[in-house]
Amino acid sequence: MAAIIFDFDGTLADTRTGILATAQETLRRMGLPPADEKALAATIGLPLIENFTRGAGMSEADARRAVAIYREIFEAFAVPVIQLFPGVEETLATLAERGIPMAVASSRGQRSLVLLMQHTGLTKYIPLSLIFGVETAARPKPAPDMVYVILGKMGAKPEETLVVGDTAFDLEMGRNAGCFTCGVSYGNQTAEQLAVATPNYIIDDLRKLL
Repeated sequence: MAAIIFDFDGTLADTRTGILATAQETLRRMGLPPADEKALAATIGLPLIENFTRGAGMSEADARRAVAIYREIFEAFAVPVIQLFPGVEETLATLAERGIPMAVASSRGQRSLVLLMQHTGLTKYIPLSLIFGVETAARPKPAPDMVYVILGKMGAKPEETLVVGDTAFDLEMGRNAGCFTCGVSYGNQTAEQLAVATPNYIIDDLRKLL
C-alpha cells in the first residue's frame, strides 16, 4: 500500500465513553430523559446530528440544538477520558518510519478532530494537512467523497490505498472509492457487523496492520 487512511473514533482512539457521556449530558441540559446507550453507540461514526436523530429519536430541529450544546461541552466532558487504543502509537510510528503516508478521515468536526489528534499526540505521525473532518467533503460517510479529497491531497491512487475503520460506514466509504479496506473489531462494531461491509481484512489489534 502506498497510503493509509484511518478513521479516528473507535479506530485510533477510544472515544466511546466520552461521546456517550457528552451526549447524555446534552440531553439532560435540554430537559430530556437519557437515551438508550446501545442506540446512541450504534450511531458513532456518523455525523453528529445523526447521533441525535437516529440515536435519541429527535426531530432535526431539536437535534441541531443538541449538536450546538454537545460541541460546547465536549472538551470538558469527553477529552479527559479519551485515550489511544493499545498498539496505535507503536503502529503509526512504525508506518511513519517506513515512509508510508497516512491521513485521517473522520465524521467528527474538523476543530474537534484536530483538538483530539493533538491531545493524543498523533500529529507527530500525521500532519495537520492530512487530517480531514466531516466539513471537508460534500457528502459524509459512507459516500466516497472524503477519500477522493484525501487521495487528491496525497497524490495516491485508490488501488494503492488502504482505508482502516471500526464501522461499516468507514469500510463502505473506502470500498465506494475503490480502495482496499481493513476493519478493526476492537472499536464500536463487532467482526460480524464489519463483515457485512465485505472488507478485505478484519483485525483485532492495530499492530496486525504491520
